[in-house]
Amino acid sequence: MEKIRHQTSETFRLSALLALSGGFQDAYTYNVRDHVFSNAQTGNIVLMSQHFMMGKWAEALHYLFPVIAFAMGVFVAEKIQQKYKYRSRIHWRQIIVALEIAILFLVGFIPVQFNMAATMLVSFSCAMQVQTFRKVHGYGYASTMCIGNLRAGTESLAVYLRDKKPGALKKSVHYYGIILIFAAGAGIGGVLSLYIGLRAIWISPVLLTAACLLMNYEKI
Repeated sequence: MEKIRHQTSETFRLSALLALSGGFQDAYTYNVRDHVFSNAQTGNIVLMSQHFMMGKWAEALHYLFPVIAFAMGVFVAEKIQQKYKYRSRIHWRQIIVALEIAILFLVGFIPVQFNMAATMLVSFSCAMQVQTFRKVHGYGYASTMCIGNLRAGTESLAVYLRDKKPGALKKSVHYYGIILIFAAGAGIGGVLSLYIGLRAIWISPVLLTAACLLMNYEKI
């Protein structure tokens, strides 16, 4: 049977690097930047609504602004794709990863007095990533959150158990693999954030640099 050729942006190896970085960033902002999530916007919306209902307006804004920054990141990523999609010198996805690297490197210099700005920048960066990289081996996935991957992976597992189709099992393994790698990134990010502090975020640019270099090659 003929092998299917996938874009580098869809390979499991690249997706693993992105998920590792995504988990790291969420743990970083939660542990170092006032317990606000950079990726898990559902959690931010829940906490924002709770604080608004309690009349704690200032606390609620801590969760609202990252949500807005996330939406802006999606918008900017889409605009970059529209402008640079057909440029041959550099792939538009590499442009976005390069922007992520620069943003996250900058975040490491932002003092605790400006935690909100730092979290918003990480949320913006995460949104660009999740908008840009949406498939692994042809399967839709998210590199900065788990709920969609968990749903799709469990659905594929159920299909395999029902129909015994090897493709469904392979699909399920890909999704659960990404979840485990995201969890590993979150665990590492949480521990290093507690020990290193603000500069721990610089681990993510290292991972993203490896991802950017990987995109120079294609994998079958």
